[in-house]
Amino acid sequence: MTIGALIIGDEILSGRRQDKHLPKLIELLSVRGLALDWAEYIGDDPERIVATLERTFASGDIVFSTGGIGATPDDHTRQCAAKALGVELELHPEAKRLIIERMHETAPAGETVDENLPQNLHRLNMGTYPAGARIIPNSYNKIPGFSFHDHHFMPGFPVMAWPMMEWVLDTYYPHLHHANPHAERSLLVFEMAESELTPLMVQIEADFPGIRVFSLPSVGDAQRGGIFARRHIDLGVKGDPVQVEAAFIVLRAGVEALGGAIAEDVAARKVS
Repeated sequence: MTIGALIIGDEILSGRRQDKHLPKLIELLSVRGLALDWAEYIGDDPERIVATLERTFASGDIVFSTGGIGATPDDHTRQCAAKALGVELELHPEAKRLIIERMHETAPAGETVDENLPQNLHRLNMGTYPAGARIIPNSYNKIPGFSFHDHHFMPGFPVMAWPMMEWVLDTYYPHLHHANPHAERSLLVFEMAESELTPLMVQIEADFPGIRVFSLPSVGDAQRGGIFARRHIDLGVKGDPVQVEAAFIVLRAGVEALGGAIAEDVAARKVS
């Protein structure tokens, strides 16, 4: 199944906050032998969120969505998800119980909680989801996220969202973990242009159908220093582990035949 990410919030697009969810989701997927296929950033625009969710719900993809599930005026994700699905919002009974439980836990010592105060009734909005949604446990403060089909919605706070991502992956998709073995091998090539390497890359993909070749040119990375400070191309192969080893041998021999200067392997990472 294809896996995608939606990161929602004006604060990301304006630069007020730096997104940390994308690299974390990639990491959580990688240790389970999975990979992210696509990602989109969306501001707090209800029409755009609805249109995006209509498209992604129709795709059948597994989607992790962060942000916009609170109860303030700039939080639209819950409402937009319901609209995209063509269902009503409803207060989830288990979410209601957990939110009320949280109210009592956070009340000052000895103070009685009036659950019917306007501000407390408003807090229950955080438990209103598209009718038929399932909750995602929140180990930080009990206020749940929610799932509908293979879409999983969680807060924008990493301390809440990241454990939710792990819970979803391990609860709903253990059968996908390490289902497709994958490996990568790469080397650094100096003193060559990508155009000189392109025919070799095309030939390798033709000869090894389960392999993709990647080429990442760099003008030099002074911060990393050493060989990385020189202008180079990070050239490699990825895909089926058995084919990766054979394709990498051909890749190295091909670069040497073209007269390219090669550094030792900079990556021999087996993802799963």
